[in-house]
Amino acid sequence: MKATVKALVDGGKATPGPPIGPALGPLGVNVGQIVAKINEKTTAFAGMKVPVKIIIDKKTKQFDIEVGSPPVSALIRKELGLEKGAKTAGKEVVGNLTFAQAVEFAKLKLGAMMAKGLKAAVKEVLGTCVSMGVTVDGKDAREVQREMDEGKHDEELR
Repeated sequence: MKATVKALVDGGKATPGPPIGPALGPLGVNVGQIVAKINEKTTAFAGMKVPVKIIIDKKTKQFDIEVGSPPVSALIRKELGLEKGAKTAGKEVVGNLTFAQAVEFAKLKLGAMMAKGLKAAVKEVLGTCVSMGVTVDGKDAREVQREMDEGKHDEELR
């Protein structure tokens, strides 16, 4: 019999307190050991909220940790050093991402996205840029999406 606990933790800074501790306590597992493993697996996402899934075998008390990746908006905020996106996206620009960075984020998130392929995933990242008030290579992200439709960025998507 397995138990699954899902939580959103700060990358590399999970604690035995809520939300993890109270969920794991009744299962009789070593919470400190699990928290240490979560922190080890999420250090690359320091400063971001990261979804984790803890799968515990109730008999043996063995556990496995699956780390999701943060939302695209969190990746963009971290990359650009932003506290949050624009208050009025479309009117306000809070930062600029390179097309190469957008492609990197798309590759990182590809497995978790509904996108069918890298090109569609990059378009999703660009859509997030639009809603956050972030330009791409100094242009409105919608313009970059149109360029992609015209095949201008095909070389970078290989």
